[in-house]
Amino acid sequence: MSINANWSYPTAIRFGAGRISEIADACAVAGMKRPLLVTDRGLANMDITTKTLDLLEAAGLGRAMFADVDPNPNEKNAAAGVKAYNDGGHDGVVAFGGGSGLDLGKLVAFMAGQTRPLWDFEDIGDWWTRADADAIAPIVAVPTTAGTGSEVGRASVITNSETAQKKIIFHPKFLPTVVICDPELTVGMPNFITAGTGLDAFAHCVEAFCSPHYHPMSQGMALEGMRLVKEYLPRAYADGNDIEARAHMMSAAIMGATAFQKGLGAIHALSHPIGAIYHSHHGTTNAVCMPAVLQFNKPAITDVIVDATQYLGITGGFDGFCAYVDDLNASLGIPKKLSGLGIENPDIDRIVAGALIDPSTGGNPIKMTVENTTKLLLEIV
Repeated sequence: MSINANWSYPTAIRFGAGRISEIADACAVAGMKRPLLVTDRGLANMDITTKTLDLLEAAGLGRAMFADVDPNPNEKNAAAGVKAYNDGGHDGVVAFGGGSGLDLGKLVAFMAGQTRPLWDFEDIGDWWTRADADAIAPIVAVPTTAGTGSEVGRASVITNSETAQKKIIFHPKFLPTVVICDPELTVGMPNFITAGTGLDAFAHCVEAFCSPHYHPMSQGMALEGMRLVKEYLPRAYADGNDIEARAHMMSAAIMGATAFQKGLGAIHALSHPIGAIYHSHHGTTNAVCMPAVLQFNKPAITDVIVDATQYLGITGGFDGFCAYVDDLNASLGIPKKLSGLGIENPDIDRIVAGALIDPSTGGNPIKMTVENTTKLLLEIV
């Protein structure tokens, strides 16, 4: 099956195998003549990155890259990226990679022309209006994993290295002008990254679907996103060269990130401080947290999960869905506890405090408190 399409929701998306060849045209559409490609250290020397730089250079757009990006990017990475952008006289960013490269790339485009400090734009109230919107550079996003969906997001998740807290920086113009979703770029992902990123997309869909907020469009996307993960993540994990499975997983990632405008919840509220403090892989941490969070929210989500099982073809109602999640995690090598991620004797009080101030907390179906969140966390240590 060949999957090739142009979509305009939630932004312009060029979807299909081999479409990285259109990178120069995408930059032209975004108005860039001297783009800076921002990616992470792991991708800096990979063939897919070299090929993309070759395409930019051949089109007369230069060959500039910034790759000093940590797995959980922070304000130091951002400052270095902004310096590279301004020193190089660039006029736009190609955000290239998984969540870290995409988030940091979008942030560089946002911050390069601002005069206020980064934390002034945290996603609190209307703080985003503090930004000089006209100074925000255009962005072309190229995901190389299928998980975070940051390519269609209006925010970046950035770790404050001094406090070890993940912060969300938001502005509507974070949304890239053009996205290129080329499943061929994900073929080289190691199995554990395929699993972790795919389960990140699944967590986005599950939490959005269960959020009590009203957003029917997100509800539909979350449900179909879950189905795509159920059908195609095992295939992508079993055979990394399965382009059809890789393509559907890229769609699931987009759908999850679009759907969670409806809200996230305790899975992300826990995984954000855990990742910020212990530098664990975000999607894998989500997967470890998910079974316990489902049980935590059971009184409030049983009916909506039962509705989902009817569409997903999962028998046994709520308990059947939980058993499916357990089996999926096990089949993808996800540990049952944080200790399986190398996190021994975690600071419970610090994680709970971080979870309760995380923006995701407000979308959880059951109100999170110090007592019940501590009990929840103790289920997964």
